[in-house]
Amino acid sequence: MKKNERRVLVVDDSSTIRKIIKHSLQRTDLHFGEILEASNGREALDLVQRHSFDLILTDIDMPRMNGLELLEALSFVRNAEDTPVVVVTKYTSEAGVLRAMEAGARAYIRKPFTIEELWEKIQPLLEPKKRVLQQ
Repeated sequence: MKKNERRVLVVDDSSTIRKIIKHSLQRTDLHFGEILEASNGREALDLVQRHSFDLILTDIDMPRMNGLELLEALSFVRNAEDTPVVVVTKYTSEAGVLRAMEAGARAYIRKPFTIEELWEKIQPLLEPKKRVLQQ
């Protein structure tokens, strides 16, 4: 992987959805180098413990460990401390969005989504942090 490329983790129990997200990410100009996949939160947690990621996109409704449980578990993983997590799910209730944000999600995307919607949500999360100059 090249220095300016980003590593992303896509977590969804549907292989079709993972492929759609992966393809959508590759069609943006955000320089994704390595896009790893996991079919549930447990697989994702294992990958996060072994690799660092620039971005994690996760579904909520999955077997073994759902997206909310994954978000909670990520708060205890040193590799994931500053990694933005975006929830990509079919659930649209305000309560569901609030729960995901309280658990640590930085953005929320409803399925189905367009490439533009995906880009609009993740692009600000990947911008380099600007330093505040002290006067």
